[in-house]
Amino acid sequence: GGPEGAFETVKPLFEKMGKNITLVGGNGDGQTTKVANQIIVALNILAVSEALLFASKAGADPAKVRQALMGGFANSRILEVHGERMVKRTFNPGFRIELHQKDLNLALTGARQLQMALPATAVAQQLFSACAANGGAAWDHSALCKALEMLANHQIVADA
Repeated sequence: GGPEGAFETVKPLFEKMGKNITLVGGNGDGQTTKVANQIIVALNILAVSEALLFASKAGADPAKVRQALMGGFANSRILEVHGERMVKRTFNPGFRIELHQKDLNLALTGARQLQMALPATAVAQQLFSACAANGGAAWDHSALCKALEMLANHQIVADA
């Protein structure tokens, strides 16, 4: 976000850092877009966590369920990357839970200021908080599944 002239001046630098370069609006709109992205990522991680946990608790092989889902409408980058982390139990940080909590706090604070509700975002934030309370603030945000696993008394895949 920012003035179009400033954007055009720095666009060559942005092009060295990424591919999808979009001027989304004025000052502050870039931050709003970042927060919106983090809402979507958190809720997708939550959805993949619930789906794989459900499948596992029902007796299905979560790795095979993940593979099957990747061939259909449920496919997503979150299912591909974070679903694999959940199945392989690899929660070394790529993006730490504590950083995602910061971004979701921005979303929830913004929602209060806009006098609107973000109930699913609030649930995701509480699950991240449960992970942090159990020593997981530095875990990768895909470890959100661990909060659901605690509630279900079942792991997607048992730790080796």
